[in-house]
Amino acid sequence: MRKRAGEARDNRHARPRGEREARPRGEGDLIDILDATESPLLLILDCVQDPNNLGAILRTADGAGVDAVIAPKDKAVGLTDTVRRVAVGAAESVPFVKVTNLARTMRDLKERGIWIVGTSDQARQSLYETDMKGPIAIVMGREGEGMRQLTEKECDFLIKFPMKGKVDCLNVSVSAGVCLYEAVRQREP
Repeated sequence: MRKRAGEARDNRHARPRGEREARPRGEGDLIDILDATESPLLLILDCVQDPNNLGAILRTADGAGVDAVIAPKDKAVGLTDTVRRVAVGAAESVPFVKVTNLARTMRDLKERGIWIVGTSDQARQSLYETDMKGPIAIVMGREGEGMRQLTEKECDFLIKFPMKGKVDCLNVSVSAGVCLYEAVRQREP
C-alpha cells in the first residue's frame, strides 16, 4: 500500500538521535588534536576523490585509532552522504581535517616532530622495514595518479608494499588499511 506524502518518512539514512553530524574540521582543530596527543598517528590523503574510498578509509582509520585524517580543501572529496554511509559511523568519530595548503601543513607537522611517510610505487624501502612507533603521518596519494609532486617532496621518506602478484598497486583504501594496521602492530606494547 502506498503512503501519502507526509504520512511516513523513509528513515533508512537518517542519523540516530544523539549522534553528532559529521563535519570537516579546520586547521585550528588540528592544532588542538596534536596538543592533546603525545604520539599521534595521522593519515594524510592527497586529493582522494572517490567517496567510497574516503568512507572505507575513515572506517579503517577509526578501527586503527587514527587521531586525525587530513585532506586538502580543494580537489578532494568531502564528507558526502555516500562517505557517511560507507564509513558506518566513522565519519562522526574520526576527526576529518580539511586544510588550505597540504604542503604547508606537512611542514608544520614536521616542525612538531612528526615523521611524514609517503607511499609510492617508486620507493625503495618496504613498509615492513619502516619504524612506525613514534609520532607519524602516513600519506596516501589519489586514485590512479598517486601523490602530487609537491606532496611527495614534503615526505621524510617513501615506502612501498611488496607486490607478489600481477597487479602493480593496491586501491587507496586498501593501502591505507595495510599501512595503518602495520603501524598499530608496531605500536602495540
